[in-house]
Amino acid sequence: MLDNKDGQQRRVINKEINRRPKKKKNSSGNGFYYSFLTIILLLCLFQIAISAVLNISKIVSYKAKIIQITKTRDSALALNDQLKDNIKNFSNISGMEAIARNNLKMSGEDEVLIIINAPHEDEKNAKPEKFNFLNIFKHN
Repeated sequence: MLDNKDGQQRRVINKEINRRPKKKKNSSGNGFYYSFLTIILLLCLFQIAISAVLNISKIVSYKAKIIQITKTRDSALALNDQLKDNIKNFSNISGMEAIARNNLKMSGEDEVLIIINAPHEDEKNAKPEKFNFLNIFKHN
C-alpha cells in the first residue's frame, strides 16, 4: 500500500497502469548523428596525420641546415685562425722578407735569386714517346 500526499493509503492493483509507455528511440536520427560525428573525427585524425608528416619533414630539413651551417662556421673559424696567423707574420720583418722573396720574386742586398720551376701537371702525366726509326729523319 502506498501513501498519498494527504496521508491516505491507496492500494495499487495493477502496476502496469501507473507506468508510462516507453518511447522508442529514433534510430534514423541517432544513426545520422553518429555518422556525422564519425566523419568529423576522421577528418580530425586526417588533419593530425598530415600535420605530423609535415612537422617531421621540417625537422629533417632543419637538421640538414644545422649541419650545413655548422660546417660553414667551422670553415670560417679555420679561415679566421689562418688570417690571424698571417697578420702576425706580416707584422714581423722576417715574415715580410719571406713573402717578398717567395711570392714577389724579390731578393735582398747581396742575394742572388734563383727560380726553379716545378714541372707542370701536363708534363708529369705525359707518356714518353716511343722511339721510332722514322723519328730520326724528322727535323724539328
